[in-house]
Amino acid sequence: MGTQANTKMVAIVDDDDLMRGALQGLLKAVGLPAQAFASAEEFLKSGLQRETACLIADIRMPGMSGLELQAKLIAEHFSIPTIFITAHGDAKMRMQALRAGATEFLTKPFDDEVLLENVRAAMES
Repeated sequence: MGTQANTKMVAIVDDDDLMRGALQGLLKAVGLPAQAFASAEEFLKSGLQRETACLIADIRMPGMSGLELQAKLIAEHFSIPTIFITAHGDAKMRMQALRAGATEFLTKPFDDEVLLENVRAAMES
């Protein structure tokens, strides 16, 4: 058994280039391996669901939304702790995400430390 199979990473799914880059840089700065994807479809095509220990996903994206991605992963029996980030959140959307199993729902702009605490907790679960 190689250590490669045990390497877990954080997947970032956001259509905003700047947000993806900032999140990837933040995670790498604290020693967390991260891979960024411009869309939910790109993440699904990557085949990296099994290596993903935590998913950070935007709610509103062109094509498949973050909530639709969450539902698809659940339907395919991938239990990935998911942290949603959005600039357009409301109480109903937050409840929908959390009921479906999201670990956190953060509104942009959010505190980096809050995000990191949630990522670390998700990766330890």
